[in-house]
Amino acid sequence: MHEGFILWFTGLSGSGKSTLSEGLLAEFRRRGYRSELLDGDVVRTHLSKGLGFSKEDRDTNIRRIGFVADLLARNGVIAIAAAISPYSDIRNEVRRNTDRFVEVYTECPLETLIERDVKGLYKKALAGEIQNFTGVSDPYEAPEAPEVRGRTDQESAEESTQKILDYLSQKGLIDGR
Repeated sequence: MHEGFILWFTGLSGSGKSTLSEGLLAEFRRRGYRSELLDGDVVRTHLSKGLGFSKEDRDTNIRRIGFVADLLARNGVIAIAAAISPYSDIRNEVRRNTDRFVEVYTECPLETLIERDVKGLYKKALAGEIQNFTGVSDPYEAPEAPEVRGRTDQESAEESTQKILDYLSQKGLIDGR
């Protein structure tokens, strides 16, 4: 058995939060760990339906994700949260409200994200067609001291995933296998 904890992914749209969190979820389940993924887009559809993209609504969404993640973690589940969570104050609030919190910053330059943009969201945001788009017309406050920093423009998904697994193992949150 393992103790629960929150593995919180933050980063701009397209930076690799979902890719890395889904890969880790599969690895944790392969190892027999109780784990769940709270993906920001899925949570917004089911738990935060009706919220907009104002700072207040974004904060409410992150508080909801944080509440559910903490509930899972207190019950021995590895709660993986993957949400842009653009404001440092609300991420720090979630951190303060739980016992075991690991922040992973999927860092990637805006230029690379624009090149990767398979959905065309950055193009629309830059053209003014999408309002309040984080990193373009709305701020993103990068974490100052995340426990793990994945440079997704320089590392493969496998390298970033291994970096996270190594950190979790070093901290005794998971086995080192």
